[in-house]
Amino acid sequence: MGVKIVETGLRDGHQSLFATRMTTDEVVSLAEKLDKAGYHALEVWGGATFDACLRFLNEDPWERLRKVRAVCKHTKLQMLFRGQNILGYRHYSDDVVDKFCQKSIENGIDIIRVFDALNDIRNLKQAVISTKKYGGECQIALSYTTSPIHTIEYYVNLAKEVEKLGADSLCIKDMAGVLTPEDAKKLISALKQSIKLPIELHSHCTGGICEMTYMAAIEAGCDIIDTSLAPLCGGTAQPSTQAFNVALKGTKYDPNLNIDALHEAEPIMDAIKNKYLANGLLNPKALSTNPNILTYQVPGGMLSNLMSQLKAQGAMDKYDEVLKEVPAVRKDLGYPPLVTPLSQMVGTQAVFNVLTGVRYKMVPNEIRDYCHGKYGKAPAPIDEKILKQIVGDDEIITCRPADLLKPEFEDLKEKYKDIARSDEDVLSLALFEKVATEFLTKKYNPKPIEEDEVEEFNVILGGK
Repeated sequence: MGVKIVETGLRDGHQSLFATRMTTDEVVSLAEKLDKAGYHALEVWGGATFDACLRFLNEDPWERLRKVRAVCKHTKLQMLFRGQNILGYRHYSDDVVDKFCQKSIENGIDIIRVFDALNDIRNLKQAVISTKKYGGECQIALSYTTSPIHTIEYYVNLAKEVEKLGADSLCIKDMAGVLTPEDAKKLISALKQSIKLPIELHSHCTGGICEMTYMAAIEAGCDIIDTSLAPLCGGTAQPSTQAFNVALKGTKYDPNLNIDALHEAEPIMDAIKNKYLANGLLNPKALSTNPNILTYQVPGGMLSNLMSQLKAQGAMDKYDEVLKEVPAVRKDLGYPPLVTPLSQMVGTQAVFNVLTGVRYKMVPNEIRDYCHGKYGKAPAPIDEKILKQIVGDDEIITCRPADLLKPEFEDLKEKYKDIARSDEDVLSLALFEKVATEFLTKKYNPKPIEEDEVEEFNVILGGK
């Protein structure tokens, strides 16, 4: 049986390359073609897509999922889910996690890939229970990074816990593209000897070694790989789907994708890519290879985020300095893997440290919460001096953070009964309260056109 392929272009491809701005119509037009290609799954939802729909695209993310499901008759749909953070940037109560899993599956998701930024298994438990409860497949992703504590033994021990938790498969999520071919070979081999779960590898081309790493992993027994359809491949995204389909053709690893279906989708995706290059959302820098990333360990989505932060401050000349500050901040904070939301948090702290000229003079609230233990257990102890500077004499949480949260869903339902017309609306409000309030208010109560506006339109149109 050949290697299975998950297509990431409809979620991670555009998240990594142009800040998740692909519209629902664009996603649906591609999904319809790719449904015939013979993928293991299409990654179409989750990650930053939910936030981007509401905040930037004036779209309902739930409607996107339903529309994609309507055109995908043959392929499983997959989403990325941040454990107790769901798709937001804080921990949510167990009842909200449960309801989100239920509604994701009801609206069309088959596979929920769950990860925790800190690999704190306690933060994954509720999502696994809920996904299985509502008939979904649950894949647990371990955030891959390198540090003195992130050894092969560390990942093997975590994988054994994942198997006990009841996951259907395991993913090694190399969000910064820093897994080397040799380490991939050792890691996948060790995992195959230690657990029975199918193993998937997710990485990025940012550092220039991803294709070699994938081949080493495949030869070591990796069952599934994540790729992105060209033209939305390479750079800060995943390797090319078509390239792997050709490279593995005729071997025992042959994925047997329908090349005609891929060819049908290519011109659509090419037009989409050109649109975002033209409007400036796709920075050509995101398409290039930067081997320095192997040192800095900055994921693609984080890179584009750092660029936009520095651009807004007129400080793009500080880009290399900020990149060098990222690993220093990461070490201070106990080597958290650089994945959402920790990547944004560490990146923002690095920007503050460089732009103010004084390290930790300005500290975002999210970093304060992290140091207080509100995100879970740091992989290694936080630097004592920095910790004292940030938290003072405050108490630090040592339990599972969600154990301190009261049920939220019914209270939110009551609070927003005037604008929420479904449980899905309530969940949107739970995750992004302010943005979702504005979106739903406009959606259900569109502003009526005043008479003087009608007259103005008639003048513009040259008629009455």
